[in-house]
Amino acid sequence: MEVASAFSYYGVSANLITYLTGPLGHSNAAAAAGGNWWGRATLMPLLGAFVADSWLGRYRSIILACILYVMGYAMITLSSVLSTHHPSLPDNTSSHPLSLQVAFFYASLYLIAIAQGADNPCALAFAADQFDPDHPRECAARSSLFNWWYFSLAIGITISVGVVSYIQENLGWGIGFGMLCALMLCAFVVFLLGTPTYRLYDATPGTDSPFVLLARSLAVLVQHDNATSSSLLGTKIEYQLEYKDTATKKEDARAVLRLLSIWVACLAYGVAFAQVMTLFNKQGRTLDRHIFGGLELPPAALQTLGPASILLFVPIYDRVLVPVLRRATGTLSGLTLLQRVGTGMVLTLASMLVAALVETRRLETAREHGLVDDPEATVPMCWAWLVPQYVLIGVAGVFAEVGMQEFFYDQMPSELRSLGMALYYSVIGMGNFISGTLVSLIDRITSNGGGDSWFADNLNRAHLDYFYWLLAGFSAAQLALYLHCASTYVYSH
Repeated sequence: MEVASAFSYYGVSANLITYLTGPLGHSNAAAAAGGNWWGRATLMPLLGAFVADSWLGRYRSIILACILYVMGYAMITLSSVLSTHHPSLPDNTSSHPLSLQVAFFYASLYLIAIAQGADNPCALAFAADQFDPDHPRECAARSSLFNWWYFSLAIGITISVGVVSYIQENLGWGIGFGMLCALMLCAFVVFLLGTPTYRLYDATPGTDSPFVLLARSLAVLVQHDNATSSSLLGTKIEYQLEYKDTATKKEDARAVLRLLSIWVACLAYGVAFAQVMTLFNKQGRTLDRHIFGGLELPPAALQTLGPASILLFVPIYDRVLVPVLRRATGTLSGLTLLQRVGTGMVLTLASMLVAALVETRRLETAREHGLVDDPEATVPMCWAWLVPQYVLIGVAGVFAEVGMQEFFYDQMPSELRSLGMALYYSVIGMGNFISGTLVSLIDRITSNGGGDSWFADNLNRAHLDYFYWLLAGFSAAQLALYLHCASTYVYSH
C-alpha cells in the first residue's frame, strides 16, 4: 500500500510546480512558495500521530487515510478534467484559470495532505509493530525493515516521477491524476485483504491518552527539577515511594526533550530536500534534455535520479557496507543511528555545494550564448550536469532519512511511536516551510527597486546559485549544531 501511496503522492508533488506555473498561471516565486503545500503535508503527521496514539490506533488511522486519499485524488482529477472542458473558459486556460478551479484544486491538495497526516506516522510504525521486540531474530530483522521500506518507496517514486510526469505533460493532466486515484483504490482493497494476518495493538481501555501522560510527565519533571529543599522534609519512605512513582515518567519526558534537540539540528536536510521538487525542477527545464532517439525527457523525470540512486545504494549499504562496518565498529547496525544521520547531513551539504557550482556554470553558458534575455531558449548544456546533485541528495536520504526514521521510532516511548514517525516527517515539512519563507523574503528583497529577483521567471537572469550558496552555509551551520547535539546525546536504551 505504501508503494502505491508514494507513487500517487509524488505523481502530484513531483510535477506540481509545472502545473502551478502552467495551467494555473503562477510565477516561479509564487509557485515555489505555493509548494508549501508539500511542507504542510509533511507537518500534518504531527496531528495524525496525536489522533492515532490517543484514539484511533495505527490500523484505523491507515484506513481513514486510504479513504481520504481516494477522495483527494478523485477531486484533483475532476478539477483538471473540468478545467479542460468548461465551456466558459477562455481559449488560453493556462493564462486565465478560473478562481473556482484554483480553489477546488487547492482543496483537493489539502485533503491529500490530511490523508498524509493520518498515514505517514502510522504506516511504518505499524509495519515495525509486526516484529516482536522480545524475539531476537525478529528484533534484528526490524532494523533492515527501515532500509527496505525506503527502498520500496523509492521504487514507487521512480516509476511515478518517470511515467506519470510524462503522461501528465503529453497525454493530459486529467489522465495522469486519474491513474493515481485508481491505484490508491486498488491498494486500499489489498490492505484490507491482509487484515486477518496483522498484529494489532490497541490501547488499554480506561487508560489516559499517551499525550496526557506525556504532559503529566513533563509537569513532574519541571516540578522536581525546580523543587526546593523543603520538599526533602518528608520521610525517607515517602520519598522512595514518590521517586518510584515518578522516575519512569521523568525519564520518558527527558527522552522526548532530548529528541527535540536532534530534530532541530536535522532541519537543514529538510530545507535542501525541498529544492528537489521546486528549483531543481526549474533548472532542468532550461537544459538540453534529449536522450537517445531524440526523445526529450520531461523536467520532472530528472527527479528519478534521486530515487534511482536510492535503489542502487540501499542493497549495497544493507548487504555490503553494514557487514564491513559491523566488523570495524562492533555495532550491530554498522553505524549508530546518529552516525548514520550525521553522514546524511554531510552529503546534504555536499549536494548544495554541487548545485551552486552547476547553476553558476549554467548561467555562464547562457551568457556566453547570448540567451540571457531569451527565457524560452534551451541552454546548450546537457541535463547530465544535474546528476551529481540529485545523486548526492538521494544517497543523503539513505543515511539521513532512514536513520531519522529508525532513531525517532526507537528512542520514543513505546506508546508514542506514531509521534516518533511524525517527528521524522516534520523535519521534511518544516524544511519546506523554511525554504518557502526564504524564497518569499529573498524574492521581495532582491526585486525591490525594479531589479532582477534571485527567483526571476527568466532563470537566465535569476540567481539560484546565490540561493544554493546560502543553503550550503545554512547546512554547514546545522551540521556543526548536529555534531554538538549528537556528541552529548544519551540513548534511551
